[in-house]
Amino acid sequence: MNVWATIILWDDADPNSDRIVRETAQERLTIAFVPTVDAAAAVASQLVEDGAELVELCGGFGLDAGAVVSKAVQGRAAVGAVAFGIESITQAAAYKAKFEASA
Repeated sequence: MNVWATIILWDDADPNSDRIVRETAQERLTIAFVPTVDAAAAVASQLVEDGAELVELCGGFGLDAGAVVSKAVQGRAAVGAVAFGIESITQAAAYKAKFEASA
């Protein structure tokens, strides 16, 4: 079975309860929402203990968070981070503004 996780930065998230799990006979994906990088590290470590082989961080974290989460999982799983290339700065800024306006 493939087991992986995506962690999303969300200001008011409760890392213990704000989760979505999709499971089939071949795969299990957990999407966890966390309020901080430190919470992401703790959640990633716990998800790896539960079998996650890959942890992906959403682009809202920034690249430094990848190092913090990688340290927390201690090489027990791969850690990936979504990043925005220079060509997408305008679109990313527009998305951020729209998101903040809806909050």
